[in-house]
Amino acid sequence: MKKRKKLSLNVLFEDNHIIAVEKTAGMLVHGDETGDRTLQDHVKTYIKKKYNKPGDVFLGVIHRLDRPVSGVTVFARTSKALTRMNALIKDREITKEYLALVSKRPLEIKGLLTHYIVKDTKKNFSHIYDKMKNGAKKALLRYEMVGQISGYVLMRINLETGRPHQIRVQMKRIGCHIIGDVKYGYEFGNVDKSICLHCSKMSFIHPIKKDRITIKLKPPKNDFWDIFAGNY
Repeated sequence: MKKRKKLSLNVLFEDNHIIAVEKTAGMLVHGDETGDRTLQDHVKTYIKKKYNKPGDVFLGVIHRLDRPVSGVTVFARTSKALTRMNALIKDREITKEYLALVSKRPLEIKGLLTHYIVKDTKKNFSHIYDKMKNGAKKALLRYEMVGQISGYVLMRINLETGRPHQIRVQMKRIGCHIIGDVKYGYEFGNVDKSICLHCSKMSFIHPIKKDRITIKLKPPKNDFWDIFAGNY
């Protein structure tokens, strides 16, 4: 029997209602057809052990990061918190900021991108269009170029909508492929199968206490992200 690798969980924020943790690249947020152990599983185990909880632990998925993406991930510890956090997402009242390393500088150093995305669920691939298509959903993001070193460009990205693979496919559309993202056109994959896309900040009004919560996380240390270590 294959022995499970013990995960060191980096808890960024925790109270009785929500918990925020670091998702490492390669980890699934929640279950899929692979049957691989997920971040949700690990957080449930953490809560069960820390609070000596019998039986199953409630842990609601609030948002998802793609498997090769790293960054801040927030879960709800109660059904009330989950319902209210879902409402915040629907009303676009949760701010999510990403850092991305891309293959070239954009034509404009900052701007608003508007496209239309159709997800092929069978192939797990998003198609992007400049104009509305049947079945497409509008995708909006704001970006700003932060720096350029050694042929790599650091971008700060704020999502205004949450479409499947949105940042990856919109960056591809403007010719700025995310480093390591062979699925969407970059030439080479990263050794660890990650892509250089990281959720660096989430900010929202606490679903119960109503105070502002801001959670920040620097990108993981590796040969690509370390180039821009002074820019975070």
